[in-house]
Amino acid sequence: MQVVSWLPRTELPFAAPSRPELLVLPEPPAEPVITRPVVKAAVAPGKPAERPKIEVPRPVSKPVVEAESAPVPAKVVQLPPPRFALQLLRAGRCLVLVELPTGSAFQSRDPAYLLLKDMLRAAGLPDSPQIIGEPVRWPLLRRGNVDQGPEAAREFVQGFVMARLEEAECACLWLIGLPAVRFAGETDAHAFNSQLQIEGLGCAWALPGLELLMDEPQRKADVWQAMRQLMARWKQNDE
Repeated sequence: MQVVSWLPRTELPFAAPSRPELLVLPEPPAEPVITRPVVKAAVAPGKPAERPKIEVPRPVSKPVVEAESAPVPAKVVQLPPPRFALQLLRAGRCLVLVELPTGSAFQSRDPAYLLLKDMLRAAGLPDSPQIIGEPVRWPLLRRGNVDQGPEAAREFVQGFVMARLEEAECACLWLIGLPAVRFAGETDAHAFNSQLQIEGLGCAWALPGLELLMDEPQRKADVWQAMRQLMARWKQNDE
């Protein structure tokens, strides 16, 4: 029966005593324990061992955008000085501030001057106007750092005409040419052939330049039509 050892439940009479090792039950085999070797860093004699460094994550700070909060200073753009030449004349009860097409004073046989004489004659005014002062040429020929931009030109032209208006009565101020309209009337070419009311200068009439009227004769019809509506201003006291 392949029985290696047998132990009776009770002690048998006259039987030999049992061996003690047979009474001990074998313990179940224990699970193997796996141990990892500990590696120690070699430390030089007399030098304390360094503690391992532990990296602690730090919060990442976001860059501060200052461009949105800080106002950008406006860049001042200095405009170049305008260039023009104007002549002031008197014809009856009207003052005429006219652009000089060539920049030089009118000559008796200049086509632009002959056209101006025709316009004055058609308006019932003397066709030989009186020249008042020297032509106003801009920019001014001065030394030093003098502002000669558009605003300075406007103040100068208006001051010049205002001083002449104090010397004699003026029923209407003719502004012939874009520089005269712009720097005395404070407006632009859209005001051609219209009546203006300018502070300090009174009633004014804006007209295209003489050279423009010669280059585009079809503009003369609008000038004659506007003239008929304004003639009463300078003729009412002459009748």
